[in-house]
Amino acid sequence: MKPKNELENQGESVENHPYIPNELWVKCPVCKNPVLSSDLSENLKVCPNCSYHFRLGARQRIEITVDSGSFEEFDADMMSTNIIDFPDYTRKLKNAKLNSGENESVITGKARIGGCEAVIAVMNSQFMMGSMGTVTGEKITKAFEYATEYSLPVIVFTVSGGARMQEGILSLMQMAKTSGAVKRHSDAGLLYITVLTDPTTGGVTASFAMEGDIILSEPKALIGFAGPRVIEQTIRQKLPKDFQSAEFLVEKGFVDRVVPRKEMKEMLTRLLILHGSVPAVQESDETDTQKEGDEQ
Repeated sequence: MKPKNELENQGESVENHPYIPNELWVKCPVCKNPVLSSDLSENLKVCPNCSYHFRLGARQRIEITVDSGSFEEFDADMMSTNIIDFPDYTRKLKNAKLNSGENESVITGKARIGGCEAVIAVMNSQFMMGSMGTVTGEKITKAFEYATEYSLPVIVFTVSGGARMQEGILSLMQMAKTSGAVKRHSDAGLLYITVLTDPTTGGVTASFAMEGDIILSEPKALIGFAGPRVIEQTIRQKLPKDFQSAEFLVEKGFVDRVVPRKEMKEMLTRLLILHGSVPAVQESDETDTQKEGDEQ
């Protein structure tokens, strides 16, 4: 029998099994299909096959949400320290900063969305899974206080594994601290919108994440306080299918609407205008019209 020549049918093999370098494609964790990295980026990191929403970094989230060039960051230099000398926490903080390129698990600032001015806070899963430490709580609190002082709406994108255990009770105190700032903002008659992304859990869910006047979520986001396995082991009962998913919480009235990533900016713009925000473009047009009337 003629030995097989490894070079035979090479073209056919390449055609049937094209070679794609690992850095050029990403495997979707849901549908398992490979997606070109460039296509995924153009699609706002949403799988074109099954619509799975990949996690976004905080800077990426800001870039696709606010009007170009309008973001003004608050408190960029604030960062956590090992305030209770928790073992190995200093090293973990250093690694979190290196891996994420950020000083903390939340970025806050002022921006325009669809021309409407608002204060925005975006949590970052790339920094210790968006855990809430004392600086995280301080930055969010200060953002609400600024919004209250200048009568601005607030939009918060949440993603978090909960309160940061390495800061002990000081981390848990941020639940009350941020909630107090939300209450003062609400008492001033101002709008607060939360956008829950995957995952939003623990102390963040038990405080400012679920205190919005309007609560939106990305599709299939995991939202809850304790994890499903912890709850099942505690109550010794089997939980419903898709328990703690955004869609399940919409059915139960805890979330107002699930909004795909591509539609989020338009939805936020509509809500801001509906609640009294005037886009900067419209303000300019009104001023020009008034000037023309005065001249006549």
